[in-house]
Amino acid sequence: MKVGEFVKGKISKIVRYGAFVDIEGGEKGFIHISKISKDYVKRIEDYLKEGQEISAKVIGRARNGGWELSLKDTPEDKETGDRKSERKDMDFERKLSRFLKESSQKFSEYRRRLEKKGRRSSW
Repeated sequence: MKVGEFVKGKISKIVRYGAFVDIEGGEKGFIHISKISKDYVKRIEDYLKEGQEISAKVIGRARNGGWELSLKDTPEDKETGDRKSERKDMDFERKLSRFLKESSQKFSEYRRRLEKKGRRSSW
Protein backbone atom coordinates (compact mmCIF):
# COMPACT_ATOMS: atom_id res chain seq x y z
CA MET A 1 0.00 0.00 0.00
CA LYS A 2 1.06 3.56 -0.66
CA VAL A 3 0.02 6.95 0.69
CA GLY A 4 -2.81 8.38 -1.43
CA GLU A 5 -4.14 4.96 -2.37
CA PHE A 6 -7.74 3.94 -1.62
CA VAL A 7 -8.30 0.72 0.32
CA LYS A 8 -11.34 -1.26 1.39
CA GLY A 9 -11.80 -2.45 4.94
CA LYS A 10 -14.20 -3.24 7.75
CA ILE A 11 -14.63 -1.30 11.00
CA SER A 12 -13.46 -3.63 13.76
CA LYS A 13 -13.75 -1.38 16.81
CA ILE A 14 -14.98 2.13 17.60
CA VAL A 15 -13.36 4.13 20.37
CA ARG A 16 -13.97 7.68 21.59
CA TYR A 17 -11.23 9.17 19.41
CA GLY A 18 -11.55 7.10 16.22
CA ALA A 19 -12.15 3.73 14.62
CA PHE A 20 -9.93 0.72 14.04
CA VAL A 21 -10.14 -0.90 10.61
CA ASP A 22 -9.25 -4.36 9.32
CA ILE A 23 -7.95 -3.65 5.83
CA GLU A 24 -8.14 -6.21 3.04
CA GLY A 25 -4.94 -8.23 2.95
CA GLY A 26 -4.65 -8.54 6.74
CA GLU A 27 -3.33 -5.03 7.41
CA LYS A 28 -4.60 -2.87 10.30
CA GLY A 29 -5.60 0.76 10.07
CA PHE A 30 -7.01 3.58 12.15
CA ILE A 31 -9.28 6.51 11.31
CA HIS A 32 -8.94 9.42 13.73
CA ILE A 33 -12.19 11.24 14.61
CA SER A 34 -10.93 14.32 12.73
CA LYS A 35 -10.60 12.27 9.53
CA ILE A 36 -14.13 10.84 9.48
CA SER A 37 -15.98 13.77 7.93
CA LYS A 38 -15.51 17.35 6.81
CA ASP A 39 -18.31 18.21 9.24
CA TYR A 40 -17.78 18.34 13.00
CA VAL A 41 -18.00 14.82 14.43
CA LYS A 42 -19.22 14.70 18.00
CA ARG A 43 -20.13 11.01 18.08
CA ILE A 44 -18.38 8.55 15.81
CA GLU A 45 -21.37 6.21 16.06
CA ASP A 46 -23.40 8.75 14.09
CA TYR A 47 -21.10 8.10 11.12
CA LEU A 48 -19.71 4.57 11.51
CA LYS A 49 -20.83 1.21 12.88
CA GLU A 50 -18.75 -1.83 13.85
CA GLY A 51 -18.74 -4.32 10.99
CA GLN A 52 -19.41 -1.61 8.39
CA GLU A 53 -17.42 -1.93 5.18
CA ILE A 54 -15.71 1.26 4.08
CA SER A 55 -13.40 2.65 1.44
CA ALA A 56 -10.70 4.91 2.88
CA LYS A 57 -7.69 6.86 1.72
CA VAL A 58 -4.25 5.92 3.09
CA ILE A 59 -2.70 9.07 4.56
CA GLY A 60 0.32 7.67 6.37
CA ARG A 61 1.95 5.10 8.57
CA ALA A 62 1.36 5.06 12.33
CA ARG A 63 4.12 4.51 14.91
CA ASN A 64 2.71 1.08 15.74
CA GLY A 65 3.08 -0.04 12.14
CA GLY A 66 -0.57 0.31 11.19
CA TRP A 67 -1.95 2.61 8.54
CA GLU A 68 -3.50 6.02 9.12
CA LEU A 69 -6.69 6.33 7.10
CA SER A 70 -9.11 9.08 6.15
CA LEU A 71 -12.71 9.02 4.99
CA LYS A 72 -12.41 12.58 3.68
CA ASP A 73 -11.95 13.01 -0.07
CA THR A 74 -13.12 9.48 -0.87
CA PRO A 75 -15.58 8.91 -3.73
CA GLU A 76 -18.33 8.22 -1.15
CA ASP A 77 -17.53 11.46 0.69
CA LYS A 78 -17.80 13.46 -2.53
CA GLU A 79 -21.16 11.87 -3.28
CA THR A 80 -22.39 12.68 0.23
CA GLY A 81 -21.13 16.25 -0.13
CA ASP A 82 -23.01 16.66 -3.42
CA ARG A 83 -26.25 15.47 -1.77
CA LYS A 84 -25.70 17.83 1.16
CA SER A 85 -25.19 20.71 -1.25
CA GLU A 86 -28.45 19.90 -3.04
CA ARG A 87 -30.26 19.64 0.29
CA LYS A 88 -28.87 23.01 1.42
CA ASP A 89 -30.04 24.60 -1.85
CA MET A 90 -33.52 23.15 -1.33
CA ASP A 91 -33.57 24.36 2.27
CA PHE A 92 -32.60 27.86 1.15
CA GLU A 93 -35.31 27.90 -1.53
CA ARG A 94 -37.90 26.72 1.00
CA LYS A 95 -36.83 29.37 3.54
CA LEU A 96 -36.85 32.11 0.92
CA SER A 97 -40.32 31.10 -0.25
CA ARG A 98 -41.63 31.10 3.33
CA PHE A 99 -40.02 34.48 4.03
CA LEU A 100 -41.60 36.06 0.94
CA LYS A 101 -45.02 34.64 1.82
CA GLU A 102 -44.83 35.83 5.44
CA SER A 103 -43.53 39.25 4.38
CA SER A 104 -46.41 39.68 1.97
CA GLN A 105 -48.92 38.72 4.69
CA LYS A 106 -47.36 41.09 7.22
CA PHE A 107 -47.31 43.94 4.72
CA SER A 108 -51.01 43.36 3.92
CA GLU A 109 -51.89 43.37 7.63
CA TYR A 110 -49.92 46.59 8.12
CA ARG A 111 -51.75 48.31 5.23
CA ARG A 112 -55.15 47.22 6.62
CA ARG A 113 -54.29 48.66 10.04
CA LEU A 114 -53.26 51.96 8.47
CA GLU A 115 -56.50 52.14 6.48
CA LYS A 116 -58.58 51.42 9.60
CA LYS A 117 -56.96 54.38 11.33
CA GLY A 118 -57.94 56.56 8.38
CA ARG A 119 -54.45 57.02 7.09
CA ARG A 120 -53.72 56.28 3.52
CA SER A 121 -50.41 54.75 2.63
CA SER A 122 -48.52 55.95 -0.41
CA TRP A 123 -47.54 52.44 -1.41
